Amino acid sequence: MPWTSQHTKWLIDTGERLKTADGKEVEVWEFQHQNDKNVLSAWATHFRNHYCFDSEIDYWRKGYKCSRSEYLDSIKFPDPKAAPGPSIRAGDFSEVLVADFLEYLNAFWVPRTRYGDKTIRNESTKGSDIIGFYIVKDGEASSEDKLAIYEAKAQFSGKKPTARLQDAVDGSAKDISRKAESLNAIKQRLHSRNELDDAEKIERFQNEVDHPYKEVYGAVALFENSLFDCHLESSTNVSSHPYSGDLALVVIKGEQMMKLVHNLYKRAADEA
Repeated sequence: MPWTSQHTKWLIDTGERLKTADGKEVEVWEFQHQNDKNVLSAWATHFRNHYCFDSEIDYWRKGYKCSRSEYLDSIKFPDPKAAPGPSIRAGDFSEVLVADFLEYLNAFWVPRTRYGDKTIRNESTKGSDIIGFYIVKDGEASSEDKLAIYEAKAQFSGKKPTARLQDAVDGSAKDISRKAESLNAIKQRLHSRNELDDAEKIERFQNEVDHPYKEVYGAVALFENSLFDCHLESSTNVSSHPYSGDLALVVIKGEQMMKLVHNLYKRAADEA
């Protein structure tokens, strides 16, 4: 798979830390993206393959008699203008970026199975946003193995800052009840792609009673810089989250994020 991590070098830990209303620490990162055509092109390929593998696109588009870019723009990618397309774009982009953050900066394996089966392009995919696995040794269950389930919420447009970190925390609390379904969905999709070895790795996390592991939850809020209000996000309260003691809290902010989102989708289609 043409996965790449080059763009994650633009994710910079600012060193700034917020405190929530109940005293939990929030990391503040900045996505300092640059106009580097080589990195953007590699990232666009990486991003496109979440929706449709390059090896399959010619088969899927054949019946429409359209170009690769037309197929992606009209069938696979959320609409850039018609609501709720832009918000779905922002959400999908944010989830993929957080998946990259979890995999390339935090050493988890994050299967990319969430978007390929989308049947309605202007709807978000059901289930937990981002699931990652840390396996100490393949083929052996260790109590030090980890399952990470992260929730991402974005605000890249609008006039007034909103409490997106609280929204992410509240969404994360729901992930606990969705865990079994989400694991099953990943395993089924890996199996359908004939990635059987990876599908079997998921089994290790489906029976926590017999094979204990550590659960790590995360809530990530992504902002356009002008819409990030540190005081508002510091009002977040995680005390009602069942895993509040093991809940990673992260803010990722950047300049012209919605413009970046649209440009990445356009590049992903044009360069297919």
